[in-house]
Amino acid sequence: MMRIFLFLATNLAVLLVASITLSLLGVDRYTGTNYGDLLAFCAVFGFAGSLVSLFISKWMAKKSTGTQIITEPRTRQEQWLLQTVEELAQKAGIGMPEVGIFPAHESNAFATGWNRNSALVAVSQGLLERFSPEETKAVLAHEIGHVANGDMVTLSLIQGVVNTFVMFFARIFGDFVDRVVLKNEEGRGIGYFVATIAAELVLGILASIIVMWFSRRREFRADEAGADLAGKHAMIGALNRLRAEQGLPSEMPKTLTAFGISGGLKDGLAGLLMSHPPLEVRIAALQQRN
Repeated sequence: MMRIFLFLATNLAVLLVASITLSLLGVDRYTGTNYGDLLAFCAVFGFAGSLVSLFISKWMAKKSTGTQIITEPRTRQEQWLLQTVEELAQKAGIGMPEVGIFPAHESNAFATGWNRNSALVAVSQGLLERFSPEETKAVLAHEIGHVANGDMVTLSLIQGVVNTFVMFFARIFGDFVDRVVLKNEEGRGIGYFVATIAAELVLGILASIIVMWFSRRREFRADEAGADLAGKHAMIGALNRLRAEQGLPSEMPKTLTAFGISGGLKDGLAGLLMSHPPLEVRIAALQQRN
């Protein structure tokens, strides 16, 4: 599970920095209470946040996970990995991604990048050590499926829309607090700025539920792509292997857990913020597929 949390964390940080900077520069005042202008203003900066997150996603993934890119294979394993990714990429109709290995004992993998022809696919050292070649190929096929389906680009568009309305309603709330609660009649005061930033934080977290719902839907599509590219039984076998290891402690940074193929299971409200459906649900969906 690595792709989404990193994207969301970066996006929220960009959004907050942009909001604070724009407020300090006084740009906010030009929108006034004209909701049409305000919505256009929020759309410009809301989409900017998500697009910046998209364009730097590959660089951040490499730095955060310590992924080592394979440029010249030094072992048979690395040679097999490059050849397998190349084969899967050709079958999926995408450009050859960068291929890397990141140092983690847990079994995981991820794919990211702003362009389906300029992506990154990486697997953990632990996965390579414990998964069979057939299972490893299925995991790689799942990640290639994310790239071929354009999941990161679609996610960015959805996040841009979400950002727009987070900024929009946060500023309406800030105006309400400043004018109605604090009775400020002399233009926007400190109450507006504090209330706006606080509202952006809260609404940003709530909006993440929408993004996570989208992420869970896309996992089913990536599983189907993995089954098409590597075989249904191989994909089910890989998910079963991940399920068997689900209780192992994760060595992946918390901000990256939405990037990979494996996701933890939580109940209740916390389940709404999970980027992956339960593995048993994903396995059942593949078993029912013709």
